[in-house]
Amino acid sequence: MNDPSVLLSHADTRVIQITGGRRLEGNAVVQGSKNTALHLYAAAQLVDEPLALTGIPLISDTQVCAEILTHTGTAARIVGERLQVTPAAAWQPAIPDELGGRIRTTAVMAAGLLARAGRVRFPLPGGDAFCHRLIDRHLAAMEAAGAALDVTGTHVQARLPARGPHPFTTDVTTRQWGPSLGATVTAMLLAARARGTSTILNPNAEPEVLAVAALLEEGGVAIAWDGATALHITGTDRITATAAHVPPDRLEAVTLALAAAITGGTVHLDNTPVTVFPAALVAMLADAGIELLPERGGTHARCPAGPRPVQTATVSATCTDVQPPLTAFLTQAPGVSRIEERIYTARDTHVEPLRAFGAAVTADGPTITVRGPSPLTAARTAGHDIRAVAALVIAALAAEGTSTLHGVYHLQRGYGHLLSKLAALGAELTVRFTGGSGEGVDEGEKPAAGCG
Repeated sequence: MNDPSVLLSHADTRVIQITGGRRLEGNAVVQGSKNTALHLYAAAQLVDEPLALTGIPLISDTQVCAEILTHTGTAARIVGERLQVTPAAAWQPAIPDELGGRIRTTAVMAAGLLARAGRVRFPLPGGDAFCHRLIDRHLAAMEAAGAALDVTGTHVQARLPARGPHPFTTDVTTRQWGPSLGATVTAMLLAARARGTSTILNPNAEPEVLAVAALLEEGGVAIAWDGATALHITGTDRITATAAHVPPDRLEAVTLALAAAITGGTVHLDNTPVTVFPAALVAMLADAGIELLPERGGTHARCPAGPRPVQTATVSATCTDVQPPLTAFLTQAPGVSRIEERIYTARDTHVEPLRAFGAAVTADGPTITVRGPSPLTAARTAGHDIRAVAALVIAALAAEGTSTLHGVYHLQRGYGHLLSKLAALGAELTVRFTGGSGEGVDEGEKPAAGCG
């Protein structure tokens, strides 16, 4: 069950059992960034040399992307924490439904394939189910690059003229969420193969975008930022990058910090310098009582005075995936906390499961209110997206008794070894099969085996 090459299904019958009340203390190595890696996997299709992506996260989404790359022509092989990519000799420009429906970056993968093969067929994106994944800005970029589109309720087909993408201008701002990260990368991939200079208006400039830009620039693509208003990309017929490294995952780092802090412990994130964390995220955690201190080349995360309520935490693009775990942590803060979710305004799938522990948590549109501290007691509950399950794990670590959590499939999409790391820090947990009947059957492995 530790092999990341095994694709888990939504019918996964494993459960996580956690006995709360154990103080977490120690060191942890943070995995490579999931969100950065997924966009680099898409960019790998454009490269004309063998490419090695190091520091990749060993999550099921990585295996899905490797299978998509290989199926469509770009041979990809996972060797340890390295993805070895060989340029395609021939293209099969259709992303299989079963694979494309598992990840949220399907449209970005399709853009890379479109730029190289000149045509692509792909299903609508999958991934977490807390919101509908709009791809209108992705499609607008494809059209702007010259593609003819045929869009149905389930699939998109796109075809470029024989000469490939032409230089274009496109705006990647969404009405609800601001500049789209994914659409920015989609436009970048198309522009990188266009013969001339393209302009992306109002581009997203998050670390994931910068990592893709760095890979393309190393390969010979000219990229110029015009402040926050425009990104100018001059394409090339040959991209020659040979290596890129995936930076540490700030989301796993924060999850580990919150998990230790809710138990009264601390954790040193060995390979994660404080500079990995955006300033807005550092400030949000500081408001909640968590300090991130540079130490020995990494970050020491501690909560010396215990959890503090936050008056109003506004969740930006760099912090949205932290919101569910932070909500779980704030159940132990004395007072009323309010979190304003500005990105995914219906991101509240963790609220009802947290209430099963006895947490006083409510959601009213984009506002989540937490009243604490709540005495948490063991619960049997489930999460249905990556960060919701992470929130339940954090709550279970602080709850009295042994909790049973469903959602291993979702957790493993974003965290390759999280449970093993928590066990190494002192958590009492194991993974068990339910046998499909709801009754636990021990796997007979060490704690955390099966997710890590």
